[in-house]
Amino acid sequence: MLTRLTLPALLALALPASALDLQSMTEEERDLFRSEVRSYLMDNPEVIMEAVQALEARQAEAQAQADLTLVSDHAEAIFDDGFSFVGGNPEGDITLVEFMDYRCGFCKRAYGEVEKLLESDGNIRFIVKEFPILGEQSLLASRFAIATRQLEGDDAYKALHDALMEFNGDITLPALRRLSDTYGLDAEAIEARMDDESVTEEIRKTRALAQQLQITGTPTFVMHDEMLRGFLPYDQMKELVAEKREL
Repeated sequence: MLTRLTLPALLALALPASALDLQSMTEEERDLFRSEVRSYLMDNPEVIMEAVQALEARQAEAQAQADLTLVSDHAEAIFDDGFSFVGGNPEGDITLVEFMDYRCGFCKRAYGEVEKLLESDGNIRFIVKEFPILGEQSLLASRFAIATRQLEGDDAYKALHDALMEFNGDITLPALRRLSDTYGLDAEAIEARMDDESVTEEIRKTRALAQQLQITGTPTFVMHDEMLRGFLPYDQMKELVAEKREL
């Protein structure tokens, strides 16, 4: 029965021990080394994929560790900035933060998953970070939403936020006025507030925080101590919540 040899074992058989010191190889030994490596890889191409997978796993682990540090260093701005909407259960034992954009297709997909999680769990504090990065319509929607919260309160904001997450047309001022009318909001006052410095400052602070956290896309979540970059289905979020509760 033949035993599958590893690349180091093959090299040990092909070259004298001294030749394994790459710095001291002769040209002949280097040629032999290259030949053996090439032959091994041609005979075992799966090794290349194994190496790629190992590298990706190592990079993912390094990113996760870096994200833990980023979350820890900016915890107050993430979890208690004093202006972002706080929903779900404000006294929940787990906090879920979402950086979102009303024009983001994956944010719209995530919306239903997040709502399902909040309804089924009942003990999650949910924070919305308005992070408009997909153009003027995104910025328009965020300004209108923030102005709504400032003038009409959290319940009005939540209603408008939900409507915008389910809205699929172009986001224009007439469209925003129609949505606000649906919920009995003062569209004229909200529109007048949209360009207020307080609205601009909230967006600026969230963008600055996102830059510090190296967030470049939406949705991006922070759950407890962990950064979660990209869309997550309900089942995966539920599993993560359970894991965080065991910490």
